[in-house]
This record gives sequence, C-alpha cells and structure tokens, in this order.
Amino acid sequence: MDNHDTPRRDTRFQPGQSGNPAGKKPGTRNRATMLIEQMIGDEAERITGNLIRSALEGKPWAIQACLRRAAPPARSRTVSLDLPKADTPAGVLAAGARLVEATASGEIAPDEADRLSALLDKQRLALETVELERRIAKLEAELGLGEAA
Repeated sequence: MDNHDTPRRDTRFQPGQSGNPAGKKPGTRNRATMLIEQMIGDEAERITGNLIRSALEGKPWAIQACLRRAAPPARSRTVSLDLPKADTPAGVLAAGARLVEATASGEIAPDEADRLSALLDKQRLALETVELERRIAKLEAELGLGEAA
C-alpha cells in the first residue's frame, strides 16, 4: 500500500491550542536558573566578595555589576499631576488635553503620559459602556422588551 493513499494527519498544534493548556505550575523555575544556582552553590559568598574587590580595584565591569544590583533601574515612578475629573466624556477629554500640556512643558515624561493616557482610555471605555447600557435599556423599555419577556 502506498503512503500517498491515506491522508496525513496534521499533528502540530492548531491555533489557540496548547500542548499544556494549564501552563507551567506556579513556582516552576527555569532549568538554566536551577543549573546556575547548583553550580554556584556554596561559592556565592566568595564570588560576591571577589566581585566587590574587583569593583574596589576600579574594574568598570565589576562596578557596573555592583551598581546594577544595588540600584536597579526604576520600572516606573509615581506621577503627581493635577487633572480635571474624568467622570464624563468631556472630563476625559479635558484630562487628556492636560496630559498633552504637561508633556509638552516637560512636567512629565512622554512614557508617563502614555501610561496615564492608557488609563484615561480605559475610563472612556467604561463611560461608553455605561452609556450604551443605559441607551439599550431605554430602547428596550420603549419597545416593551424588558427582562420579563
């Protein structure tokens, strides 16, 4: 019998499917991390001491490694900015305009404005959802399509 007579079954995962739908178990550690931890083992204190000595000797790579560990770059900072109330569409628009103004004047950084703008967009979507629900309920009431139907 020829192999071309029977259709081949595609055994690859289909879009949206996973070989492990539950994903990794919480707390599962990367194999490479576990290997490095095992290799370092009891030598961590000695390695750290050598790194610090190298930094004190003025070796730039060691200084950089120590500084990265001692003072990692900030992921984000708290921004204090007076914004208009954003509890109406007009308020969201005014708050957005204030963000643009604050960014243009250097009061906040563009990436901070971007994150705040995303927050305002979520507020806008929430307001739109509430308004659409209100309008649908009004139309259903006018047509007699209430929840009793």
